[in-house]
Amino acid sequence: MSEINTEQLMAQMRVMAAQAQGERSTQPQQGADFGELLRGTIDRVNELQRNSREAKEAFQAGTSDMSLAEVMITAEKAGIAFQTLLQVRNKMIQAYQDVINMPL
Repeated sequence: MSEINTEQLMAQMRVMAAQAQGERSTQPQQGADFGELLRGTIDRVNELQRNSREAKEAFQAGTSDMSLAEVMITAEKAGIAFQTLLQVRNKMIQAYQDVINMPL
């Protein structure tokens, strides 16, 4: 089994969250609460999915001046963000299981 460096994982998640929110900081924020970081990331993914759904519906109804390419890019961004969040969740579950299974 590989060792999980939690400090490095947290730093990477902070950078990804900042990038997802439109900030271009390469330095992780100090003192950010993990719960707040996770909540913000989930909210951002939810917003991307909502925007994608609205763009698709507006394009199908013909009320949007967005091109098909723009609608597809919006959908792809939402899909990638969701898949990334899913992988983070999987890593967190695996880390939890590793900790639970540690002998005392």
